[in-house]
Parts: sequence; structure tokens; C-alpha cells
Amino acid sequence: MPKGTNQKLKLYYLSRIMTEKTDDEHHITMPEIQRALEGYGVTADRKSLYDDLEALRVLGIDVIGEKNGRSYSYHVGKKQFEIAELKLLVDAIQSSKFITEKKSNDLIKKLTSLASNYEASQLKRQVVVQGRIKTMNESIYYIVDDIHNAITNNKKIRFEYLRWNLDKKMERRKDKLYEVSPWALTWDDENYYLIGFDAEEDKIKHYRVDKMRDIELTDEKREGKEHFKQFDMAAYARMNFGMFGGEEVRVNLHFQNEMVGVLLDRFGKDISIYKTDKEGWSETYVDVALSDQFLGWIFSLGTKVKIVGPEEVVERFAGEIRAMNKMYGKK
Repeated sequence: MPKGTNQKLKLYYLSRIMTEKTDDEHHITMPEIQRALEGYGVTADRKSLYDDLEALRVLGIDVIGEKNGRSYSYHVGKKQFEIAELKLLVDAIQSSKFITEKKSNDLIKKLTSLASNYEASQLKRQVVVQGRIKTMNESIYYIVDDIHNAITNNKKIRFEYLRWNLDKKMERRKDKLYEVSPWALTWDDENYYLIGFDAEEDKIKHYRVDKMRDIELTDEKREGKEHFKQFDMAAYARMNFGMFGGEEVRVNLHFQNEMVGVLLDRFGKDISIYKTDKEGWSETYVDVALSDQFLGWIFSLGTKVKIVGPEEVVERFAGEIRAMNKMYGKK
């Protein structure tokens, strides 16, 4: 049999054919293997392919041969990741707010290469997840890496910290750079947070990683070690990161313009914002899971955010406030 043009890559192409074209439900025959190799410019006789398939087994690829009538068929059984594991990873990546849409697609594409073509189609169906709010900070990978390096090297960091404005654009929160001693990274409510020590305020604080920009490591050693000796990350998360659950309802919120960032963070950039007749105030309509936690979150924002509709939600919120005031003996 004449040699093909890519004979030196024969084993590589064979492994690719077996992992992409076969799984527990899809098998391939020896003639089909030969035709697939020819598509890559590789020729092979049956005897050499038997040796090559055995070589793949030695390399850790679970090639299984089964008698099917009068002939044999082959497929790859156990792979590096099971399809259920890949689905789980794809869904986690797609739903993670801190990973941008572009990076999500890049990661998912890499994961699908670990499955057969047939299994990959299942993963592509998994990708279609609507209504997930994604970060727009493409440099978040490198920011996370810089923070890890700062923690490993016991260094402080400086960075710009951003916030939303009414034009739905990110702007610097203050003129000077933030300087923080980083101690931990945590993932809560599908966002990445830096947990660090602010020496100026002498307290532990947290920062949304996707809102950090132009991070740099300083030559100064971290501070705040004594504050983290008995630090309980789970307790801190419970107090600082809220998750809501309950009946879904559309509510009309009025808010002071300075609170726009809080609402965009919670409900996403796609919400519509309208001016109101009251100077310095705007309004929006959002779908929320109506619960005591949600009402408590609104209450925590003070008089800067108000529920103005629908009426039953307004009444429920007012009732919660009356009950709270009664509990604490207030009129």
C-alpha cells in the first residue's frame, strides 16, 4: 500500500478519530477507520492498525473492540471526563457572572474537544442559557492571577475600582487608587470577590473582582494578619452576600441617581431606566423573587430606593416595616 503524506502523524490522527467519532453509543469499523485516516493523508493496513490501537491503549486511551456479527467495531469507552461531568462544567462556566461571554465560549469550546462529536452536540445544547448576566471585564483572568500572586508573595496591591453611572458605563469610584492587603478570593452568587484588609479604615472589606482594573503589586508587605487569624469566611459571606428566593413578580422601583450602580449590579445592564418628575431620582421595572430577603435588601438601602408598585408589594413591604417597628417598640 503506498504511503500517505502524513504517515508520521498516523498515531495522532488515529487517536483523534477514535476520541471524536466514537463513544459508548457510537462505534467505528476498521474500513471506516482506514477511510477516516485517508482523509488526513494517512494510509494504513489492518495489521498496522491493530498495533496502533494497542499503542493507544498503552497511552491510556480506553479503546474497546467488540464483535458485531461477522466483523469487529471499535470505540473509546472511559474518557478523561464523562459527559455528565462535562455538562456540569459547561453549565458552571455559562452561569458564572465573573467570566465574560467571550471567555465562556472559549472555555466551552475547549471542553467540547474532550468529548466525541456526538457528545459535543449535547454540550452545545447545554450552552443555551438565557437571562444570565455576564461581566464585561475581559481582563478578569489576569486580575485573579495577579491577586493570587500578591497573596503568595505577601504583597499589597493597588487598583482602580469602578462603578456604574446612569449612562450604564463604568467609571472610577474615587480619584485615588485603592490600596489593599489581599488575603482571600471567594466566589459567591456567581461573582468573584477579593477579601482584603483596608489599613486606612482598619477593617476587612470585599471588592468585586470584575470591577477592579489596572491592578499592580506593591513592594509593601500585607497588613491585617491579626484580623484573619480567626476569620470565618462562611460567616462573612452570610452577612455580606445575599441570595433571594420566592415568587417572581415585576416591581417598580424609584431610586436616587447615586444608587444606579447598586441596581445594575443586582439586576444587570439590560434594565430600562427612566427619569421621574422628582429631581435627582429615576425609576426602573425589574423582575424579582419576592421574599423576606428581597424586602430586607430594599430596607437596607434606606430611603434611597423605594418600591412604588405593584400595590400588593408596596403593602407587604409597609407591613414588614410596621411589624419590625412593633417588634422594637417603635411607632
